[in-house]
Amino acid sequence: MENFRKVRTSEEESPLPFPDLPPDVVEMKVKEGSKIRNLMNFAMAQMELKGSRQIVFSGCGRAVTKTITCVEIMKRKLGGLHQVTKVRYKTLLEVWENQDPLPGGPAQNLTVHKNVPSICILLSRDPLDPNQTGYQPPEPRHGPGTQLDEAGEDTSSSSTKGLKRPLPPPREELLTKKLQVEVPDSPRGSGTTDRQPDHHH
Repeated sequence: MENFRKVRTSEEESPLPFPDLPPDVVEMKVKEGSKIRNLMNFAMAQMELKGSRQIVFSGCGRAVTKTITCVEIMKRKLGGLHQVTKVRYKTLLEVWENQDPLPGGPAQNLTVHKNVPSICILLSRDPLDPNQTGYQPPEPRHGPGTQLDEAGEDTSSSSTKGLKRPLPPPREELLTKKLQVEVPDSPRGSGTTDRQPDHHH
Protein backbone atom coordinates (compact mmCIF):
# COMPACT_ATOMS: atom_id res chain seq x y z
CA MET A 1 0.00 0.00 0.00
CA GLU A 2 2.96 2.38 0.33
CA ASN A 3 2.76 3.21 -3.37
CA PHE A 4 -0.85 4.21 -3.03
CA ARG A 5 -2.01 7.70 -2.24
CA LYS A 6 -5.53 8.63 -1.27
CA VAL A 7 -6.81 10.79 -4.10
CA ARG A 8 -10.25 11.65 -2.85
CA THR A 9 -12.90 10.70 -0.37
CA SER A 10 -16.53 11.11 -1.17
CA GLU A 11 -19.46 10.34 1.04
CA GLU A 12 -22.70 9.14 -0.35
CA GLU A 13 -25.18 11.98 -0.36
CA SER A 14 -28.08 10.76 1.65
CA PRO A 15 -31.20 12.71 2.43
CA LEU A 16 -31.48 14.01 5.96
CA PRO A 17 -33.27 11.44 8.11
CA PHE A 18 -35.91 13.86 9.42
CA PRO A 19 -39.47 14.12 8.12
CA ASP A 20 -41.10 17.49 7.38
CA LEU A 21 -37.92 19.55 7.18
CA PRO A 22 -38.27 22.92 5.48
CA PRO A 23 -36.57 22.77 2.07
CA ASP A 24 -34.18 25.59 2.97
CA VAL A 25 -33.05 24.13 6.30
CA VAL A 26 -29.36 24.76 6.96
CA GLU A 27 -27.25 21.66 7.40
CA MET A 28 -24.01 22.26 9.26
CA LYS A 29 -21.67 19.58 7.98
CA VAL A 30 -19.07 19.16 10.69
CA LYS A 31 -15.73 17.85 9.49
CA GLU A 32 -12.89 16.50 11.58
CA GLY A 33 -10.83 19.62 10.94
CA SER A 34 -13.67 22.14 11.34
CA LYS A 35 -13.17 24.90 13.89
CA ILE A 36 -16.01 24.90 16.40
CA ARG A 37 -15.93 28.69 16.71
CA ASN A 38 -16.47 29.14 12.97
CA LEU A 39 -19.28 26.59 12.92
CA MET A 40 -20.99 28.21 15.89
CA ASN A 41 -20.68 31.75 14.52
CA PHE A 42 -22.36 30.67 11.31
CA ALA A 43 -25.04 28.60 13.05
CA MET A 44 -25.87 31.36 15.54
CA ALA A 45 -26.15 33.88 12.70
CA GLN A 46 -28.62 31.57 10.95
CA MET A 47 -30.75 31.20 14.05
CA GLU A 48 -30.51 34.74 15.42
CA LEU A 49 -30.06 37.04 12.43
CA LYS A 50 -31.85 35.08 9.74
CA GLY A 51 -34.46 33.78 12.15
CA SER A 52 -34.21 30.13 11.09
CA ARG A 53 -36.47 27.91 13.14
CA GLN A 54 -34.49 24.73 12.61
CA ILE A 55 -30.90 23.74 11.96
CA VAL A 56 -29.23 20.39 11.41
CA PHE A 57 -25.75 19.40 12.52
CA SER A 58 -24.24 16.35 10.88
CA GLY A 59 -20.88 14.66 11.06
CA CYS A 60 -19.42 11.22 10.53
CA GLY A 61 -16.46 9.22 11.70
CA ARG A 62 -14.13 11.22 13.88
CA ALA A 63 -16.24 14.36 13.53
CA VAL A 64 -19.13 12.84 15.51
CA THR A 65 -17.92 14.09 18.90
CA LYS A 66 -17.32 17.58 17.49
CA THR A 67 -20.86 17.56 16.06
CA ILE A 68 -22.30 16.75 19.49
CA THR A 69 -20.19 19.50 21.09
CA CYS A 70 -21.60 22.07 18.65
CA VAL A 71 -25.14 20.98 19.47
CA GLU A 72 -24.54 21.25 23.21
CA ILE A 73 -23.11 24.77 22.82
CA MET A 74 -26.05 25.76 20.64
CA LYS A 75 -28.59 24.44 23.16
CA ARG A 76 -26.85 26.30 25.96
CA LYS A 77 -26.69 29.58 24.03
CA LEU A 78 -30.22 29.57 22.68
CA GLY A 79 -32.15 27.45 25.17
CA GLY A 80 -35.58 25.98 24.61
CA LEU A 81 -34.54 23.91 21.60
CA HIS A 82 -36.19 20.63 20.72
CA GLN A 83 -33.72 18.01 19.56
CA VAL A 84 -33.86 14.84 17.53
CA THR A 85 -30.74 12.72 17.17
CA LYS A 86 -30.35 10.09 14.46
CA VAL A 87 -27.36 7.82 14.30
CA ARG A 88 -26.71 5.79 11.18
CA TYR A 89 -23.91 4.42 9.08
CA LYS A 90 -22.61 6.20 6.05
CA THR A 91 -20.56 4.73 3.27
CA LEU A 92 -17.42 6.64 2.42
CA LEU A 93 -15.74 5.96 -0.89
CA GLU A 94 -11.99 6.35 -0.78
CA VAL A 95 -10.15 6.29 -4.07
CA TRP A 96 -6.49 5.33 -3.83
CA GLU A 97 -4.23 5.85 -6.81
CA ASN A 98 -1.17 3.72 -7.50
CA GLN A 99 1.81 6.08 -7.53
CA ASP A 100 4.13 3.49 -8.98
CA PRO A 101 2.23 1.58 -11.65
CA LEU A 102 3.98 -1.21 -13.49
CA PRO A 103 5.57 -0.01 -16.75
CA GLY A 104 3.13 -0.57 -19.56
CA GLY A 105 0.49 -1.65 -17.08
CA PRO A 106 -2.74 0.24 -16.30
CA ALA A 107 -2.68 2.88 -13.59
CA GLN A 108 -4.38 1.00 -10.84
CA ASN A 109 -6.89 2.76 -8.70
CA LEU A 110 -8.37 1.12 -5.68
CA THR A 111 -11.76 2.10 -4.42
CA VAL A 112 -12.33 1.34 -0.77
CA HIS A 113 -15.79 1.41 0.74
CA LYS A 114 -15.75 2.34 4.39
CA ASN A 115 -18.71 2.24 6.71
CA VAL A 116 -18.47 4.95 9.32
CA PRO A 117 -20.91 5.98 12.02
CA SER A 118 -22.69 9.19 11.20
CA ILE A 119 -24.80 11.43 13.39
CA CYS A 120 -27.48 13.91 12.40
CA ILE A 121 -28.97 16.19 15.01
CA LEU A 122 -31.92 18.44 14.33
CA LEU A 123 -32.41 21.43 16.61
CA SER A 124 -35.71 23.25 16.38
CA ARG A 125 -37.28 26.24 18.06
CA ASP A 126 -40.67 24.81 17.15
CA PRO A 127 -42.00 21.74 18.94
CA LEU A 128 -41.24 18.44 17.23
CA ASP A 129 -43.04 15.13 17.38
CA PRO A 130 -42.01 13.79 20.81
CA ASN A 131 -42.85 10.22 19.76
CA GLN A 132 -40.16 9.94 17.09
CA THR A 133 -37.02 8.06 17.99
CA GLY A 134 -34.16 10.16 19.25
CA TYR A 135 -36.34 13.04 20.48
CA GLN A 136 -35.14 15.12 23.44
CA PRO A 137 -37.31 17.88 24.88
CA PRO A 138 -35.78 21.28 25.65
CA GLU A 139 -33.97 21.46 28.96
CA PRO A 140 -36.01 23.32 31.56
CA ARG A 141 -34.68 26.83 31.94
CA HIS A 142 -36.85 28.32 34.64
CA GLY A 143 -36.47 26.81 38.02
CA PRO A 144 -34.31 27.75 40.96
CA GLY A 145 -32.23 24.60 40.52
CA THR A 146 -31.25 25.09 36.92
CA GLN A 147 -30.43 28.76 37.31
CA LEU A 148 -28.12 28.00 40.20
CA ASP A 149 -26.47 25.25 38.22
CA GLU A 150 -25.97 27.47 35.24
CA ALA A 151 -24.60 30.26 37.37
CA GLY A 152 -22.41 27.86 39.30
CA GLU A 153 -21.07 26.30 36.12
CA ASP A 154 -20.53 29.62 34.44
CA THR A 155 -18.64 31.12 37.35
CA SER A 156 -16.51 28.02 37.77
CA SER A 157 -15.64 27.86 34.10
CA SER A 158 -14.83 31.56 33.89
CA SER A 159 -12.76 31.48 37.07
CA THR A 160 -10.78 28.47 35.87
CA LYS A 161 -10.20 30.25 32.59
CA GLY A 162 -9.02 33.24 34.57
CA LEU A 163 -6.78 31.04 36.69
CA LYS A 164 -5.22 29.12 33.86
CA ARG A 165 -3.59 32.11 32.20
CA PRO A 166 -1.62 33.69 35.09
CA LEU A 167 -0.32 30.34 36.34
CA PRO A 168 3.04 30.13 34.51
CA PRO A 169 4.60 33.35 35.91
CA PRO A 170 4.03 32.49 39.60
CA ARG A 171 5.56 29.07 38.99
CA GLU A 172 8.70 30.65 37.64
CA GLU A 173 8.84 32.98 40.63
CA LEU A 174 8.59 30.01 42.94
CA LEU A 175 11.46 28.33 41.14
CA THR A 176 13.67 31.39 41.42
CA LYS A 177 12.80 31.70 45.11
CA LYS A 178 13.77 28.08 45.65
CA LEU A 179 17.04 28.64 43.87
CA GLN A 180 17.73 31.69 45.99
CA VAL A 181 17.08 29.69 49.11
CA GLU A 182 19.39 26.91 48.01
CA VAL A 183 22.24 29.22 47.02
CA PRO A 184 22.89 30.62 50.54
CA ASP A 185 22.51 27.11 51.94
CA SER A 186 25.48 25.70 50.10
CA PRO A 187 28.14 27.98 51.61
CA ARG A 188 26.61 27.33 55.03
CA GLY A 189 26.77 23.64 54.26
CA SER A 190 30.45 23.91 53.36
CA GLY A 191 30.91 26.00 56.54
CA THR A 192 29.69 23.14 58.66
CA THR A 193 32.12 20.73 56.99
CA ASP A 194 34.95 23.18 57.70
CA ARG A 195 33.98 23.30 61.32
CA GLN A 196 34.02 19.57 61.80
CA PRO A 197 37.81 19.35 62.03
CA ASP A 198 37.61 21.90 64.91
CA HIS A 199 35.76 19.36 66.99
CA HIS A 200 38.65 16.92 66.67
CA HIS A 201 41.14 19.38 68.20
